[in-house]
Amino acid sequence: MKKSIVPAAAALLSMLALFGCNNRAEVQTLQPASSAELKPMQQSWRGILPCADCEGIETSLFLETDGTWVMNERYQGAREPTVIASWGTWARTAGKLVLTDSEGEKRYFHAKGEQLEMLDREGKPVSSSLNYTLSPVKASLPTTPVAMKGFYFYMADAAVFTDCATGRRFPVSDNAQLERDYAVARDGEQKPVLLVAQAHFTLEPNPDSGAMQKALVIDSHSRFEKNKDCQD
Repeated sequence: MKKSIVPAAAALLSMLALFGCNNRAEVQTLQPASSAELKPMQQSWRGILPCADCEGIETSLFLETDGTWVMNERYQGAREPTVIASWGTWARTAGKLVLTDSEGEKRYFHAKGEQLEMLDREGKPVSSSLNYTLSPVKASLPTTPVAMKGFYFYMADAAVFTDCATGRRFPVSDNAQLERDYAVARDGEQKPVLLVAQAHFTLEPNPDSGAMQKALVIDSHSRFEKNKDCQD
């Protein structure tokens, strides 16, 4: 990936393989220009990243084919158990993976063989002897709640959530209490209402096609805010 033509081609194909999977459990093998065959790459990654004031950050990253990602971070050896979940959208640019979270903050990675290597805040390699890489794994989406804010709409026995930060829309798993609260919040009108909640993503069958789709599960601390929008 540095100076010679063959490694550069292999690095490019690694990135294409990385983002070309249709399912987290699927892998894809591509034929590079050389006779060597690239090993499969996946869209789920895990590793322990360095931590300034703890033993390490156990990090799980899940890249989704809809252009979103979910990250789960567990701080090992911290005084109090700390697990943080975040999510946002990803994009490829100049051979880098750019993760933008729901607050607009960015993180950078790049392919390093079969692994992903975390870059610094400027998108440059970290000058350190410590290990900043994540390895491909097969894993499920984390259930650690993430703070969400967006518009909830329920109609014809189906609920949809439109996220304020990214504009992405997700079906919402069945939640009878949430549906009752929405019925009160909409004041008799068939309209979306702003919802603030703790939630996580899951995969569940589409009720029409049966195909697996990413859905939002509302965990707790949910509240509807009538007559408000994303800027409030």
